[in-house]
Amino acid sequence: MQPTRRSILAAFISAATLPVTRSHPAGAQARLVLEPTPECGKGGEPTMAQTEGPYFKPDAPFKRDLAVDAPNGERITLAGFVLDVGCQPIPKALVQLWHADETGAYDNAGFRLRGYQLADDTGRWWFSTIVPARYPGRTRHYHIKVQKPGGRIITTQLYFPDDPLNRRDGLFDPRLLMRITDTAGDRFGRFDFVV
Repeated sequence: MQPTRRSILAAFISAATLPVTRSHPAGAQARLVLEPTPECGKGGEPTMAQTEGPYFKPDAPFKRDLAVDAPNGERITLAGFVLDVGCQPIPKALVQLWHADETGAYDNAGFRLRGYQLADDTGRWWFSTIVPARYPGRTRHYHIKVQKPGGRIITTQLYFPDDPLNRRDGLFDPRLLMRITDTAGDRFGRFDFVV
């Protein structure tokens, strides 16, 4: 039986340390597997920066559920941790997300599919949103800004594994691939930011 997005998110939220990254069937129940993030603890390198692109807008609303902005889009939950270079969680880190809609358009007049939140006390963050469409010259991607309290802002982008346009997108970098789990009805994407 395939796990649901809700069951994976519930396991992620209740995890004491690093969250769910994949699931394996075990009879009628799914056994959840925890996996350490590969980005921290190996030389102290923070998540790589990338351009914010031309569609960034300041003053995004405090909002976790962006999926309500695009009810016809394919739903996905994006989640992860904000960690320091020693793999310790960073509570109250700011995580801001913006991306194209299901047609490849950005809302430049308002704040549709734009929002920010603060990581919880264990560094966890998550958004409910949709899978963005590709648009000319770009593979599917999300724009993200992450800032630890009092720290510098890291601006980057996240990508889908195995997207056929990844190789043709001049900004694509495999170090920014999300880990995707298909669930019953939608998807769950995981990425841990190191700041």
